[in-house]
Amino acid sequence: MSEHIEYEARTVRPYAVTGGRVRSARSDLPLEALVEAMPDAVISQGLTPEKRAILQHATSTFISVAELSALLHLPLGVIRILVSDLSEQQYVRVHASQPVEVNTGESPALSLSVLESVLNGISAL
Repeated sequence: MSEHIEYEARTVRPYAVTGGRVRSARSDLPLEALVEAMPDAVISQGLTPEKRAILQHATSTFISVAELSALLHLPLGVIRILVSDLSEQQYVRVHASQPVEVNTGESPALSLSVLESVLNGISAL
């Protein structure tokens, strides 16, 4: 019986942490997006324990969305929503890289082949 209760707690908790939301304005944050806490954000009042933990981890250094997920033992989708909330409230700044567009003047297939060649060369090192 206690296994059943533990299972229920694990499946309900992420839903409760996000207030039932499965998406937010920026819930598509990339895994590698870096989170930086704004000055004095850690002393903010009225934040959930999960949001406070994100701020504590992001105070001393930039930390990725993926790292936050691993450190807090929360699903990636939950972390994305919480970081998005904190960003909207201006407690954190999110640094996400923009995709680089390779334009060789040729077809998109050629651009892909150039990238594959570069990756193969790096792998060979």
